[in-house]
Amino acid sequence: MIEICEVGPRDGLQNECKMVSTESKVELITRLLDSGIRNIEAVSFVNPKVVPQMADAEEVLKSLPKRNGVRYGGLVLSRSGLERALKTDVDFLHVVTTTSDSFNLRNAKRTVEQAVEELSLVIKDGASSGKGVSGVLGTSFGCPFEGEVPLENVLKAAERFLEAGCTEITLADTTGMANPVQVQKVAETFFDTFGMDLSLGLHFHNTRGLGLANVLAAHHAGVRRFDSSIAGLGGCPFAPKAVGNVCTEDMINMFHGMGADTGTDLPAVLETAKWMETVMERPLDGMLMKAGIA
Repeated sequence: MIEICEVGPRDGLQNECKMVSTESKVELITRLLDSGIRNIEAVSFVNPKVVPQMADAEEVLKSLPKRNGVRYGGLVLSRSGLERALKTDVDFLHVVTTTSDSFNLRNAKRTVEQAVEELSLVIKDGASSGKGVSGVLGTSFGCPFEGEVPLENVLKAAERFLEAGCTEITLADTTGMANPVQVQKVAETFFDTFGMDLSLGLHFHNTRGLGLANVLAAHHAGVRRFDSSIAGLGGCPFAPKAVGNVCTEDMINMFHGMGADTGTDLPAVLETAKWMETVMERPLDGMLMKAGIA
């Protein structure tokens, strides 16, 4: 069974110039739920002055439908983000650091070691408050400023996060630098290090057109949890040229063609992607909405 973490409402919208209303965000998430997606990164608890598109996190969460088996996640980058999150009924905290000092110093003004130390305390407090906690490690496959990121650095950060209380780890290809051979090696190394019981997810951007190829490589290595964004929306406002996440409906179409179960209604997901084009008022990057379901 493939588990999809839909990141369109957060990672998909955060980089958009067009401001999307709270009502439209809630409708998007409701449509995704109706199509069978059960794990949704709905909001981000970041400084609204830095990422204004995410300023309405609390309002979005209050308006979302409450359904059994549905998990709403919220991005947390700091102690202040945790404090905001704990005042809501968000189910999972997605605690994020990058694994490149150059990237982290430019965007968070701290080294990876400093960030991991601070966020380990955030993870402990979040877990002790009853929230689920997922550790997200950015630049796991390369940094736009320093190139290769040693795999041992990524493993070390993951170990610290797991020790602090994370129940799962997601490796993020922040600027779309990964390739399939690298992805398979990294995933296999993670399972060799932490065991096959590790809940490992992968988050790819399609910046260089390798998003689905990387998903397939990770699948061959045993990964079954993947982030994706409806209609291919997204990017990282802190990373140059990091445009476009792996597209949800395109990924579902690939897995269905392979005979893998995603628990989703592909035509319904596709209709939501087309609806998002009307919301964003521009053509979006998904391929299936152009070609149709075979």
